[in-house]
Amino acid sequence: MTAARTWSAGPEPGEEHTPEPWPRGISRQPTMRISDVLAALGTEFGHVSHSKLRFLEEQGLIHPVRTPSGYRQYSPADVERLRFVLAEQRDSYLPLKVIKERLAAMDAGEEPAPVPAPRLTGPGAHRAAEPSRRRWTVASVAQAADVEEEFVRSLVTSGLLHESPGGQLDAAAPDVVRTAARLAEHGIEPRHLRPLRTAADRNVDLVDQVVAPYRRQQTGPGRGQAASLAEELGELLARLHTVWVRRGVDELG
Repeated sequence: MTAARTWSAGPEPGEEHTPEPWPRGISRQPTMRISDVLAALGTEFGHVSHSKLRFLEEQGLIHPVRTPSGYRQYSPADVERLRFVLAEQRDSYLPLKVIKERLAAMDAGEEPAPVPAPRLTGPGAHRAAEPSRRRWTVASVAQAADVEEEFVRSLVTSGLLHESPGGQLDAAAPDVVRTAARLAEHGIEPRHLRPLRTAADRNVDLVDQVVAPYRRQQTGPGRGQAASLAEELGELLARLHTVWVRRGVDELG
């Protein structure tokens, strides 16, 4: 287990100077709670969780500080490091071992490092992420997607959207509605999309079978590993589906 570091203002006189790890030039003052970090990352990585962050800490990819009372605190530089790790997993399908090696090379200046884009960090960061965490309803999704409520309701009726007993839709609802609306312009109706939803649910069941042993461990690292593995498998299955569809479409041409 990688212990969280204790915050200090800088090296003591006479201590050997070590290169600043990546990302350079970004504040390393730990002013953010774990909830602030989740909010800051939520717009890009909606499924990141407390257990995922703690798992990445266990793997030595991030090193939040510990307050005297034992709470974890993160800096804007920690958030950028997390964003890099999560993006490499999602976009490049890299295992954590390879990502950790890349970060070490970037820290040592042995590998070109990306320049983080300017982002809102600090106390106001969570407010920027709130739209991705809002509670969606049929009415609010219809307004956000610029469609009729009747169309959103048809997606619910067709099983393409899941509505809770309290009338709430999940965070992906706006994307589903916008995409379905574009398909409807070409005559592809919600009823035609049912097999896609069924196939997606079966893929989720397949991932669940693989990660279930890790989730049953009932420990922070176990749940974090389950979340990380589930995310990786989900991306691979989605990529395979995309490859098959694109190949088939190419053959149509």
